[in-house]
Amino acid sequence: MFRVPFLVAIALAIAFGGGIWSTLWALEATTGFGAIRLGAWEAFPDAQTAKADPYAKSHRASAGALLYGSAEGLSFTAGVDETGAPLRAACSYRIIGHTPPARLWTLYTLQGGRAYRPQTGVLPVALNSRSILRHGDGAFEIAVAADAQPGNWLAIPQDGRFRLRLTLLDTPAAGSSGLIDLSMPAIQNLGCGNA
Repeated sequence: MFRVPFLVAIALAIAFGGGIWSTLWALEATTGFGAIRLGAWEAFPDAQTAKADPYAKSHRASAGALLYGSAEGLSFTAGVDETGAPLRAACSYRIIGHTPPARLWTLYTLQGGRAYRPQTGVLPVALNSRSILRHGDGAFEIAVAADAQPGNWLAIPQDGRFRLRLTLLDTPAAGSSGLIDLSMPAIQNLGCGNA
């Protein structure tokens, strides 16, 4: 008597559970469509516009991200260095070069899809264009490491993999079709562990 309802309940649980799991997996697998890759950096120009695909809208909603106008801002994310190796907390990196023209840019670390926030609030986990030291030609060098570094230093998690997010605000590059010609800063691996 209870066999048929029990089997129906199991089938529904598997169907709903599998559907939810596959949706979450698909959202983690991609940020959206129409990616542009510049060295180690990747951007989705339409992700912040009203023309965004459903995956990009879902990511923006789950992160609580603001919707930029088409010429207001553009976010780049890097999960690899210049050689294509994943960014790992056991390694030290250097970000060197220039960013595309922008009134302001921000740089911070993501771990597990969220901004990295350590227990102590004294580590520099985010930098911006107005708070860094530059060379005479406007270029900069930023040390990316778990341990303190001289000069411009971006703190990263103590373990695991991470990503970098560079957001250009009020930039002509966001509304331009010439995104492929932009020059992005390089992410160089300086070594891992005690090597």
